[in-house]
Amino acid sequence: MKEYAIETKCVQSGYSPKNGEPRVLPIYQSTTYKYDTSEAMAKLFDLEPGYMYTRLANPTNDAVAAKITALEGGVAGVLTSSGQAANFFSLINILGAGDHFISSATIYGGTFNLFNVTMRKLGVEVTFVDPNADEETLNAAFRPNTKAVFGETIANPSLDVLDIEKFARVAHAHGVPLIVDNTFPTPINCRPFEFGADIVTHSTTKYMEGHASTIGGAVIDSGNFDWAQNDKFPGLTTPDESYHGAVYTRDFGKAGYVTKIVAQLLRDYGSTPSPQNSFYLNIGLESLALRVERHCENAQKVAEYLSKNEKISWVNYPGLPDNKYHTLAQKYMPNGTCGVISFGVKGGRAAAEKFMNSLELAAIVTHVADARTCVLHPASSTHRQLSDAELEECGVTPDLIRFSVGIENVNDIIADIEQALAKI
Repeated sequence: MKEYAIETKCVQSGYSPKNGEPRVLPIYQSTTYKYDTSEAMAKLFDLEPGYMYTRLANPTNDAVAAKITALEGGVAGVLTSSGQAANFFSLINILGAGDHFISSATIYGGTFNLFNVTMRKLGVEVTFVDPNADEETLNAAFRPNTKAVFGETIANPSLDVLDIEKFARVAHAHGVPLIVDNTFPTPINCRPFEFGADIVTHSTTKYMEGHASTIGGAVIDSGNFDWAQNDKFPGLTTPDESYHGAVYTRDFGKAGYVTKIVAQLLRDYGSTPSPQNSFYLNIGLESLALRVERHCENAQKVAEYLSKNEKISWVNYPGLPDNKYHTLAQKYMPNGTCGVISFGVKGGRAAAEKFMNSLELAAIVTHVADARTCVLHPASSTHRQLSDAELEECGVTPDLIRFSVGIENVNDIIADIEQALAKI
């Protein structure tokens, strides 16, 4: 296939029907696959191409993973049952008990908890760093057993913009990959591989699916990182006895990292998406470029309105010229950032709650980044499990309101905000 523009890839990539086949990607709603001989089935357990059981792979899931891989410009990808599973798999695929990794501190609260609590219980240590730290400070966080660096292109909900090139440069100097969660900007607005990132993850639940109907995740490999450059990644570069001594980097080349996720992690953890969920995700991906443009256009106007309103104490949106991340956003996301805005209402938490309860069009929901405008108070919900110190480290203040601008008419969204502010 020729190299199409990204808008065309949203519609066309991943599935190409042959003569007489369904035009729309079919839902292969089957757990298992029939073979004519025992020998043919046996070859699958030597990791030859094919399908044996949907917990490992499924044609619908694979087609959608291929589309997201094409959008990101990677070499291989895999879908997971959630964004949390994607982030966990991206790291645990190359880490084990006794290993260490570095993460930007300003990340989604659920991911912070995964790293800071659950993965520590598995014997994996994490060091959180200020994403604005200089390279000397970042270098000081490395240990002999450090295996990866992690960050979010746009942090949820603090909206910090990651300096991808800086983090990639530091990670590569220590012989480890940079893993980047690209959920908020999506590949429509940001392509982390072009700036040195090695692995990209997504919560496809957000803009990619776009309608708050299905949960999902994705892990995409750039194919650029040399896993054999040192002895840090034996799971990829030495024989896997559970698959007859297969060596992933030797036997699967640039697809080795993703093949290991499929062969080991999906096999053992079972965090596989339903083919029907992947079908819905694919429908969302077809309109992704159109929706992201509208989300960003609306969010820019809402942010400009809020920045001029006397009842708003502060506004954080990288699209505003006076935002501290505006320059980085212009570098990495010149066509727009995302549809999420963070801001504070004068009067603190009580005023914030009054404002949110007075909204009529925007709904109070845990979700973010879908077609409908929605709002959340992270300190009392998604980040509720964190201490005050951890909240500060994540860039979440007690008065922070996360406002996810939808694709409705922007005048209706602003009118809703205006009537709610009038009731404070």
